Amino acid sequence: MRIFYQLLVVLFMILQGAGGKPRIPRPFDLCEAQNGRCFPGICRRPYYWIGTCYNGFSCCGRYVEV
Repeated sequence: MRIFYQLLVVLFMILQGAGGKPRIPRPFDLCEAQNGRCFPGICRRPYYWIGTCYNGFSCCGRYVEV
């Protein structure tokens, strides 16, 4: 009987989420996936250029000392 109540709670939570506003997926950010940050202009130390962000900024990664 306890499992039945837990299943009801899960179902209620799913229905609450489905009734909310639609989720708009954000574009996949390749810069973030490479542990980079978006900066306007060029990358300055201690960052190096990885690529271009979706908004046209420079994708910069940080040098890692080993």
